[in-house]
Amino acid sequence: MRLLVVEDEEGLAVALKRGLEAAGYAVDVAHDGLVGLHMARQNPYQAIVLDIMLPGLNGYRVCARLRAEDIETPILMLTAKNGEYDEAEALDTGADDFLAKPFSYVVLEARLRALLRRGGARTRTVLRIGDLWVDPANRTSGRGDVRIRLTAKEFAVLECLARRAGEVVPKTDIVDQVWSADFEGDLNIVEVYVSALRRKVDAPFGRASIETVRGIGYRMTGHAA
Repeated sequence: MRLLVVEDEEGLAVALKRGLEAAGYAVDVAHDGLVGLHMARQNPYQAIVLDIMLPGLNGYRVCARLRAEDIETPILMLTAKNGEYDEAEALDTGADDFLAKPFSYVVLEARLRALLRRGGARTRTVLRIGDLWVDPANRTSGRGDVRIRLTAKEFAVLECLARRAGEVVPKTDIVDQVWSADFEGDLNIVEVYVSALRRKVDAPFGRASIETVRGIGYRMTGHAA
C-alpha cells in the first residue's frame, strides 16, 4: 500500500517515512506543496498525509485542487496550529481527517487505518481469493479461520497481488506499490518475498495461489496445489 507524505519539516518527514515503512507501507515524500500536488495527481496513492503549512502551495489549496479534480484519495491533514477554525477549514477543503502537531505516531497510524477502512470500493476492507483473506486496514491475513503471520513487507507484496487477483502483475508494479519511488535495488527482490509468501500462504494449506508468469511477473488465483 503506497502513501504520500507532504511535509516540509525534514526531520518529521524522515521519521514518518521510517515508521510507516516499518509498518509495511511504501512511502513517497514531498517537501513542497506544488511537488506534492504533482505527485498526488500522477500516482495512485491509497492515502495522503498532508501538512497545512507548506512552501509553494499550502495544504488547504493542495487538498482543494485535488478534490476539484475528482481525486478522492483519503487525506489526513497535519498542522502546527491548533483550534477549531483550522480544523473546520481543513475539513471544508476536502480533508478526511485532521491531526494537530505535536501528535502521537501511534494515533497517526490508527487514523490512517481508519481512513483506509472508510476508503470505499477502491480500498475494500477485506480482499478474498478463495479461502485466503487479506485485510489491508488491519494488516492481517489468513486462510479460513487460520491467521497467517507475515512480515510487513511480505504483507505488502501479498496485498498488492490480492488487489489485482486474476491479473498478471509485473515485478515493476509490485516494486512501485511496495517500495518507495526512490528504490534503486534489484527487481529480483520481489522473487525473495514471493518465495516467502508461498512458504507461508500456500504450502501449509496445499495451495498454489501465486503463479509465476515467466518474463513478466506473478498472478494470484484461488487454485489448489
